[in-house]
Amino acid sequence: MTADQAGPRDTTPAPAPGPAQTDPAPVVIIGAGPVGVTAALLLARRGIRTVILERHQDLYPLPRAVATDDEVRRILQAAGVGEEFDAIARPAKGLRLLDARHRVMAEFRRSEHGHHGYPQTSMFDQPELERLLRDALARSPECELRGGIEVAGVGPDTTGRVRVTYRDDDGEHHLWAEAVLGCDGAGSLTRDAIGAAWEDLRFEERWTVIDVRTKADVRCWEGVDQVCDPHRPATFMRVGEDRYRWEFRLQDGQQPVRELIAPWLSPSYDGDFEVVRETQYTFRARVADRWRSGRVFLLGDAAHLTPPFIGQGLCSGLRDAHNLTWKLARVLGQGGDERLLDTYESERKPHARRAIRLAVAMGWAMTGGQDGAAALRRRILAAACRIPGLSAAAGRDLSPPLAAGPLVRRRMRRSLVGTHCPQPWVVGLDGRRSRLDELLGDTFSVLTAAEPWPSLRALAHGLGVPAISVTDLRDDGTLTAWLRAGRADAVLLRPDRVVMDIVPAGGHGFPDTAAWASLLHTTRSPHPSPRTVEKSLLRSATR
Repeated sequence: MTADQAGPRDTTPAPAPGPAQTDPAPVVIIGAGPVGVTAALLLARRGIRTVILERHQDLYPLPRAVATDDEVRRILQAAGVGEEFDAIARPAKGLRLLDARHRVMAEFRRSEHGHHGYPQTSMFDQPELERLLRDALARSPECELRGGIEVAGVGPDTTGRVRVTYRDDDGEHHLWAEAVLGCDGAGSLTRDAIGAAWEDLRFEERWTVIDVRTKADVRCWEGVDQVCDPHRPATFMRVGEDRYRWEFRLQDGQQPVRELIAPWLSPSYDGDFEVVRETQYTFRARVADRWRSGRVFLLGDAAHLTPPFIGQGLCSGLRDAHNLTWKLARVLGQGGDERLLDTYESERKPHARRAIRLAVAMGWAMTGGQDGAAALRRRILAAACRIPGLSAAAGRDLSPPLAAGPLVRRRMRRSLVGTHCPQPWVVGLDGRRSRLDELLGDTFSVLTAAEPWPSLRALAHGLGVPAISVTDLRDDGTLTAWLRAGRADAVLLRPDRVVMDIVPAGGHGFPDTAAWASLLHTTRSPHPSPRTVEKSLLRSATR
């Protein structure tokens, strides 16, 4: 979908419900790529019905991601496809920087046991991910996928219902939605509809991406290699048992595929060699200047474009979906205040910008400098990697703590607030072993270092969730050590497992309850009375 397909802005007021109105949908998602489908599955788990509009009938024919981190694997778990993804994922050892002669300049290891309960880096084949997401979509009665259509317009974009116009073989149709999620890629019609523009972060290069299937003994390690050659920068990784990917910056008079990848193959190899896919892309670094207008939102490549050098393009989009969907579900189904939705862009945009800048810096490391400068860079990198702890620090999560805000009640610089809770294996009251998130469910959670005291139980009751002592979870000690290191007697976890607030060691309760109670309008019944909920929360916090 391109800008010229958007048509004039639609300012027609929403009609009153009646027999003549087209079937309404709570949320319309434009684009059935991994970000759009994951958003639909996350909303479905909270009882929100979605209609996904996709111009293609088959799987999404756009850039194919091959790497993900442990936080995103946790998001896929939240979407209900964690076990299926386990079957197609391959743990990776990390990242190596090579010089033009393929000598290792630096190595950044990634652990097989990350903070979120999964390997820190995993390789996968995106079509396989899309198939399991589509299968999950087909099993969900709250989700409907309409393929082979063309979205023609989105508007109005003020608070309230949004009209989406689309065309198929039967003509033009209208959907009235409670919200619209634009997951429609770099050429997003939704971005045009809300009047957003790109901010250029100054990186643009043409690369060729080659996916190969072969039984050859390919020279590789179980991770990602970045060849820092200013004349021919390249990226190489093993994706599956017999699947490999190469990426090369385009040059005039490009060589045949077999010649390009010859350094990784034995000179004598003459066996099967299948080029599964060869595509040229322009890698860009951009971020939209606005991600929301009323109930219309941008996610994924519609909101940001990331060069692929640190494997965060798809990861950033799935983080968008995880951050937004629980907030949107709370507003639509549990009486949450509209201001809750303002925190989506304020929380996600700085993260996306940071990932883009890291990717651009890696691109410079691969391509910047000639001869002497390249040699100097190699010596500096080699020396830096001998500094104790530096390689380990570089291999940590690419998702830093969230900045202080309405849903991040940070009062000191070093705090658990804004970070993710770890996810160990735990044992529930029924004796069943599971990952922590499976036990906590899809809502807020209160974890305590010791037996919860009465005022904390009252607050948890107001949220409609239990207060759980980590000692009752029978994990491997991870949670107790995490709370002790963070000097916290209790934490309030958001549905996306970000720490919203803490009870400091020796404290008596969460000190900022009044600040966020009016945003959540928390109640066990949908669409509560805001005044009643705020009073009940404040009363609970002071018992």
